[in-house]
Amino acid sequence: MRRSIGILVTAVLAAGAGVAVQSVGWAESGSTAAASETERTGEAGPQGGPRGLAREVLPHRDGWAAADGGTTGGSRAARDDVHRVTDHAELVEALRASEGRPSIIEIDGVVDANIDADGTEVTCADDADPGYTLEAYLAAYDPDTWGDADPAGPLEEARVRSAANQAERIRLDVPSDTTVIGVGRDAELRGVSLRLAGVDNVIIRNIEFEAPVDCFPQWDPTDGELGAWNSEYDAISLTEATHVWVDHNTFHDGRYPDSAQPDHFGVPYQVHDGLVDITNGSDLVTVSWNVFRDHDKTMLIGSSNTRFTDRGRLRVTLHHNVFDGILQRAPRVRFGQVHLYNNHYVIRAGEGYLYSLGVGVESAIRSERNYFRMTGVPASEVLYDWGGTTVHSAGDLVADERGRRLVDLRVAHNEAYGLDLTDDVGWRPTLHTRIDPVRSVPGVVGAKAGAGRLR
Repeated sequence: MRRSIGILVTAVLAAGAGVAVQSVGWAESGSTAAASETERTGEAGPQGGPRGLAREVLPHRDGWAAADGGTTGGSRAARDDVHRVTDHAELVEALRASEGRPSIIEIDGVVDANIDADGTEVTCADDADPGYTLEAYLAAYDPDTWGDADPAGPLEEARVRSAANQAERIRLDVPSDTTVIGVGRDAELRGVSLRLAGVDNVIIRNIEFEAPVDCFPQWDPTDGELGAWNSEYDAISLTEATHVWVDHNTFHDGRYPDSAQPDHFGVPYQVHDGLVDITNGSDLVTVSWNVFRDHDKTMLIGSSNTRFTDRGRLRVTLHHNVFDGILQRAPRVRFGQVHLYNNHYVIRAGEGYLYSLGVGVESAIRSERNYFRMTGVPASEVLYDWGGTTVHSAGDLVADERGRRLVDLRVAHNEAYGLDLTDDVGWRPTLHTRIDPVRSVPGVVGAKAGAGRLR
């Protein structure tokens, strides 16, 4: 397997643990249904006008999340169930108050999980158990002396307690029938992990996410040839969640880029996990018009090769997203029927790129009219075979040193690696709005994707 790139947040860790109307087109989105709801409530909106964006629902036929009744989030929230939050404590309280009723949570400005109610920075040291330091952990579980057994004993137990302290603070559960949306152009969640666990009907739009940092990653000496550091906390995590729309957000590592991270035990010290992971039987999800940039393990669809209860689930649509400087998992798929169209991938050699589309066990990916801008990386590397047998590529375009041309990604990968992936994935997408000509994708997606661009 190709080498993975890992990460550490030096500044944070040094202190402690050693540390957002139904319609068919994007431009029309939110006109009719949102307007009628506004007329019923008469409420003011995020920018002083009608509260149209906050009550907007997923457009008709806009991907898998439009199936079986669609996705409406908190569009029917009563006046008292609309919460505007400006800090972490207010966000925690708003999510708690939203349980059991349609709700809208508006993010106003920067909400930082690592800033307490008094404005004081919370560091890894504040979450660390008294029995844990990174230096002691490294000394105890050095493979040269510890071997390849899983970490065990007092230091590992202290790490687990430390991790639980951090999780209690930064991992926040989003209830069913909720819309979480950024106000205006500058809404941001920093270090927050939104968890959608066993819920239905959630919308997250117009928010910039600085990926959460795991202060206490676990060493796994048996993960890969050299072992690996495994971290927790996705920016958005779906487990057994259904009818979810993730739209017009921006995701990145922010102040803690991968390039700043050292190695421990000869491998990258991994303190970031996914940006949007869709696992454990989640289903009917649309991920649209987002920007994912400068991150390693970005999107996992399906959590295990042996979770056969995922068959018939994990149905996901990804369209009009930007994947810029993403090293892998854009996405990696197991079991799911995944429709990828009109996404813009920007791939550069020298950044640790591994692959974009991971073809996993029983996956059924249809890649259609995606644009791959590639520098120093051949088209054959876009796919990676994780035990799958089939993938469909139609109308995908590669722009590289040889110019622009249509490429069947499956054929390119098969020829380079002597594989026989077939193109019959067993299904055809019927839930989608417009599919743009592939040559227009960089301009269309570049102009409209990401937080702060909703109108």
